[in-house]
Amino acid sequence: MSPAAQPSAAGAGALPPALLVAGPTASGKSALALRLAERLGGTVINADSMQVYRELRILTARPPAEDLARAPHALYGVRPAAEAGTAAWWRGAALAEMAAARAAGRVPILCGGTGLYFAALTEGLSDIPPVPEAARAEARRLLAEEGAEALHARLGAIDPETAAALRPGDSQRIARAFEVAAGTGRGLKAWQRGSGTGPAPWRFAALLLDPPRPALREAIAARWDAMLAAGAVEEVRALGALGLDPALPAMRAHGVPELLAHLAGRMTLEAASERAILNTRRYTKRQATWFRHHPLAPPAATHNIQSRWTDNAQLSQSLLEYFAVFVEHSR
Repeated sequence: MSPAAQPSAAGAGALPPALLVAGPTASGKSALALRLAERLGGTVINADSMQVYRELRILTARPPAEDLARAPHALYGVRPAAEAGTAAWWRGAALAEMAAARAAGRVPILCGGTGLYFAALTEGLSDIPPVPEAARAEARRLLAEEGAEALHARLGAIDPETAAALRPGDSQRIARAFEVAAGTGRGLKAWQRGSGTGPAPWRFAALLLDPPRPALREAIAARWDAMLAAGAVEEVRALGALGLDPALPAMRAHGVPELLAHLAGRMTLEAASERAILNTRRYTKRQATWFRHHPLAPPAATHNIQSRWTDNAQLSQSLLEYFAVFVEHSR
C-alpha cells in the first residue's frame, strides 16, 4: 500500500516538521526509522515505554551500537528501572530532544510502539495533579496482593466511569486509575476532560507499520530466540538482583516475569519462552487495536498526514521521497 496523496504544502512554514514511525512490537520500526534518518538527516527519538530503561537493553531490543553510529538516537536507556516513566515525563523529554534536533538542523523521527506516548505528543495531556506517594503505594500493594480484577472492582466503586473503559486484566492502567482516584478524589476520565497541554507545536507525518499477522508472529518468535542468544537470561538475573517492586513497569516488560519465574525454578526455559512469545503476540493485538482507534497524526490539528503500510518489503524509494517532500514543504 502506498500513501494516498502527496503531502500538501498547506501550513508550510508555520510549524517545524517531525516524523512518527509506529507499529506493533517486531514490525521493523527501528530499521525503517534509521533508514529515514540517514536519508533525511534525522535524529531517531525513542517513543517506546520500555526502551527508556537502561537495564533492559536486550529484552527491549534497543538499537545496537552499529545503528547508533549511523544516525543520532535519543531517549534510549535513559531511565533507571527503579523509576517509573510516565507519558508526561516522556512528552517533556521528547520535546526537548526534538528542539535539540531542530537546532542542529536535523529532522526529529519519533519511533516506537507506545500509543499513549504518541497521543501525549500529538493530542496533549490532561492536567492531572501529582498523586500522593501513599496512594501510589496503596495501588501497588492491592495489585500485588489481590490481583488486577479485584483492583478493577475496587476502582469501579470509586471511579465507575474509568473502570468501565478498562479491561479487568489491564493491571497497569487499572493501578494508575485507582491511584489517581484515591489520591486526588477525582476520576481519571474526569481529569482527562479538563485542561491540559494541547498538541505539540509541530507538523507531523506519521507512518504506521501494520504487517500481516503470520509474518508478525514469526518475527516475534525469531526475535525472542535472538534475545536469548544475546544474554536475555543474564540481563533479567541482574534486574532481579536489584530487588525492585514487581509492580514497576520495567519489571513487567515482556519476558521479564517469565524469565524471573524460570530463574526461580518455577518454570523451564522452554515454558518461559512459550509464555513470553504468547504474551508478546497478545500485546501486539492490543497495540493494533489502539492504533486503529487513535490516529497518530490527527489531521485537524496541524495539517498532519498519516500513511499505513502492510509489508516492509514494499517500503521502497518512493516512501523516502514521500517523506522528503513533506519535510521540504514544512520548512
